[in-house]
Amino acid sequence: MIEQNTNLTPESSPEEEQLLNSLRVGEWGAFRGQEQVKNSLLIAIEAAKERGEAVDHILLYGPPGLGKTTLSHLVAKAMGSQIKMTHGTALAKTGDLAAILTNLQNQDVLFIDEIHRLPRPIEEMLYSAMEDFALDLVIGKGPSARTVRLDLPQFTLVGATTRFGLLSRPFRDRFGVVHRMEYYQPPELVGILIQAGEKLKITLDEECALEISKRSRGTPRIALKLLKRVRDFAQIKHNNTITPAIVYEALGLQNIDTLGLTHSDRDFLEVIIKRHSGGPVGLSTIAATLNEDPITIEEVVEPYLIQVGFIKKTPKGRIVSESAYTHLGIEYNGQ
Repeated sequence: MIEQNTNLTPESSPEEEQLLNSLRVGEWGAFRGQEQVKNSLLIAIEAAKERGEAVDHILLYGPPGLGKTTLSHLVAKAMGSQIKMTHGTALAKTGDLAAILTNLQNQDVLFIDEIHRLPRPIEEMLYSAMEDFALDLVIGKGPSARTVRLDLPQFTLVGATTRFGLLSRPFRDRFGVVHRMEYYQPPELVGILIQAGEKLKITLDEECALEISKRSRGTPRIALKLLKRVRDFAQIKHNNTITPAIVYEALGLQNIDTLGLTHSDRDFLEVIIKRHSGGPVGLSTIAATLNEDPITIEEVVEPYLIQVGFIKKTPKGRIVSESAYTHLGIEYNGQ
């Protein structure tokens, strides 16, 4: 059974989310990485402000934990407007959406996280709201039912999703600005960690920050979680002193190696290498060997291993690459 290290999952508990919110940057200049996305948004914002209009609707997609929510806050701040936040699963009825939309002010930002999880009636209701800034409501039932159109203020819908392909094409086409969020490189994460360290009132030099960033899977949210674990370890064991050796020791205690692999990741690779000669082997066979659900393996374990090139998906099944053998210290069999 795979026990995934929660420090290396982008999802957060409510307590962690509260801390991460406190570490969220409040200025465009402090937002690091995603330069192409950031510059494109700034141009769109400046153009909209010159025209006195709301910014075009924005769709941000990509893996979780890369800064989609932070960017939505920065858009609202740049426009000098308020932001209203909700989640795709929170809007169960058309009345829920109507209540939010009718309470927006001119140029406000409505942020919907995991927008691909909106029910179809809600999505279709958004079509006229996004295009015409109007809301069509049906009042009554049966023969006496009638349609009422309510005018809405000009607003900007910012949608965030990790499953871009699940959005219908008519819905995607109504967003004027669409950007994919990319994973971060370690040097970009170093700046984020040092900024966070200042807010947490801990001394963190570049060498220590780099050690943490290498294990963060290119994701700022994971980097901040690991920073918390290092801070706790240094507080209890080393009188709040943080050095590269202490970072190494702290993250080793969490079973996180130099590339960010957990004990579960290494188990997955070793099962394919030692029991199935490195592959190819089917997902169902791996799942049975590990006594794990195939969906968990495919959606939780495999993405990062594919990203770093340790496994390959082929029509015949999964194959472990030579670089994975080298990382695990296992002699490559040459197949």
